[in-house]
Amino acid sequence: MLETIYFYGVNNAYGFLSNFAPYPIERKGKQWPTSEHYFQAQKFPGTDREEEIRLTDSPMLAARMGRSRKHPLRPDWEKVKEEIMKEALRSKFTQHPELKQSLLATGEAILIEHTANDRYWGDGGDGTGLNRLGALLMEIRQELTESTKAQPKKPLFRFR
Repeated sequence: MLETIYFYGVNNAYGFLSNFAPYPIERKGKQWPTSEHYFQAQKFPGTDREEEIRLTDSPMLAARMGRSRKHPLRPDWEKVKEEIMKEALRSKFTQHPELKQSLLATGEAILIEHTANDRYWGDGGDGTGLNRLGALLMEIRQELTESTKAQPKKPLFRFR
């Protein structure tokens, strides 16, 4: 039976999996304080709101700003949100080698964002949510596993 890893808060075990974890990413020629900042800002690409979210102090504030409906969402949001999340996660786990190693160290464990606050990205707190964040993390882990296996091994020493 596969191990299950539950994560949510950044200060808890496996907190590095959270989009609120303080690991900046480079995307679109800019630095984003967290993957949450990037994800929420992409609801408003090319607008002042995108930059306001990027520059906000905390991922919690970025999330609130992104969830506010005072500003119109991009019309294709429902179609593109998972790919944008995957881009953010791919950036996070390829731009921080220690995070890549930590994600790979989860092996084949099932990753579940355990929260009653979200039934789409998380498990809804009772396991009936979609857990899309966990699923995308497992996809990224598989990509990283395959790319690591495909890289040629560096020799420990060279003969002259």
